[in-house]
Amino acid sequence: MADLDDATRTKRLAVTVGDAGWLELRNDVGDGAPLASGVEAAIVAEALGTAVADVAFAGPLLGADLARRAGAPPASGAVVAFTSSLIDPAVVHGPQTAAPLFAVDVASGHEDVAYVLAPEGTGYRLAQVSMDGTRGIPAHAEQSWGSDLTRSVRTIPVGARVQEVPNQRRVLTDDDLAASIALGLALTSADLVGLMRGVLDITVAYAAERRQFGVSVGSFQAVQHLLADARCLMEGSLSVALHASWAVDDLEPKEARNAGRVAKAYCARAARTVCETAIQAHGGIGNTWECMVHVYLRRALLSSRWFGDDGEQLRELERERLDDDGLS
Repeated sequence: MADLDDATRTKRLAVTVGDAGWLELRNDVGDGAPLASGVEAAIVAEALGTAVADVAFAGPLLGADLARRAGAPPASGAVVAFTSSLIDPAVVHGPQTAAPLFAVDVASGHEDVAYVLAPEGTGYRLAQVSMDGTRGIPAHAEQSWGSDLTRSVRTIPVGARVQEVPNQRRVLTDDDLAASIALGLALTSADLVGLMRGVLDITVAYAAERRQFGVSVGSFQAVQHLLADARCLMEGSLSVALHASWAVDDLEPKEARNAGRVAKAYCARAARTVCETAIQAHGGIGNTWECMVHVYLRRALLSSRWFGDDGEQLRELERERLDDDGLS
């Protein structure tokens, strides 16, 4: 826990991620295609989730992907601004923001810019707002997603000036937005898989070390069943999340978004159960600040809410299925 307050370590980690080129994985290679696939991006997201790494990744990656779709050069570290629900990218009418917006997973040491959508005809132009002077959401905020100790959520106030992103070559379509959301769902699902893997690793290790009645608590059948069930949830989540990450670039945008919705619904529910199991298996210490388990749970709350939780995904899938069947 003390490492989370180590500014030198945090800065070094951010530099390492930048030098590795991970924030550029969805940049334009020159022909409009991304440098790396959704699968490769999800592999990194899962690894960072496993380590509950306090470094920006999905936020800047989603910003760069949206800029690529608009045919614009990405601003370094730019993220996407969302409405208070954190479900959809923010759409702004006029020269200023009319409601508070939220920028998720903001990278330090980069341009303080968040992308928003400005309606134009049947599509959208990419616009940006400055995050200079914006505030981060403290861990004790009422919103459950404000409790993440590893990623920054910045509030963009009402009245922030909106500027068009320069050198855009095309207007964003509904398919572009569907594909962007598909990527967001795949990345957050992968992060949840990583979180489950990481919290299970430390919980299994703890159960093997912690002794009660002269034996390790991991030898108790009740504990074994809890951890085995949690492992099955994690493996099932991995399977559905991999499909969602593959779908980002290999299925039609709306089909890819639906694959992402299925993955997010499953992973969000599974992560909640797995984190609760981890806390239970740790016993009393699982409810203390010194135990790392709560860091995983806090991160899971944000990843579950970002782009919509399990209930939101199931409702959207229901609407689309009814529309397809002409029943809505």
